[in-house]
Amino acid sequence: MHFLPEALENYISLHSQNEPDILRELTRETHLKVVQPRMITGHYQGRVLSMLSKLIQPGRILEIGTYTGYSAICLAEGLTNDGVLHTIDINEELSEIQRKYFDRSEFGSKIIQHTGDALKIIPEMDQIFDLVFIDAEKKMYDAYFEAVIEKTRQGSIILTDNVLWSGKVIEPLDKKDMVTRNLLAYNKKLKNDSRVETVILSIRDGLTLCRVL
Repeated sequence: MHFLPEALENYISLHSQNEPDILRELTRETHLKVVQPRMITGHYQGRVLSMLSKLIQPGRILEIGTYTGYSAICLAEGLTNDGVLHTIDINEELSEIQRKYFDRSEFGSKIIQHTGDALKIIPEMDQIFDLVFIDAEKKMYDAYFEAVIEKTRQGSIILTDNVLWSGKVIEPLDKKDMVTRNLLAYNKKLKNDSRVETVILSIRDGLTLCRVL
């Protein structure tokens, strides 16, 4: 997941905006209590998400894949005064820790949790989203993208995480590795999709930014 030397990654973090205290606490609790804590967004990528959201100033945000809530809080930092963020996660066991930190943040009243299958929840949403962040089951990325693009407008931004998959996208493909195969197809699809313009950012494990045309 980390492509730069550790010293250079540390330098980048030290010379970027400081991590808010509440997110530092959330990271610690995630590592103490939750399986696969490496899935948490983390300081640097979190500040990138925050900055992008502040530049976009979205009124409506959709996140697929809440985990413990770190990225949702980062994205909420850019919401307009009357803005709302909807976040979906299939794991109900994480709901309590998510809500705990959402309510401790200044954005608690703006963050709406959904638990269940995103592909069933999204079609029922009567919303148009200015910003979407996809960071859930990798083999479902294409299906998530098709579901959310129906809920966007011209100029909306769709972000997708983990598109470099620890560098596996450029390694010889193991025929049994369906996740990497699906990510390769997804990356190619977005590059050639006439509905969006796309750029991959080499941030952490790869972050795709698509602008809806």
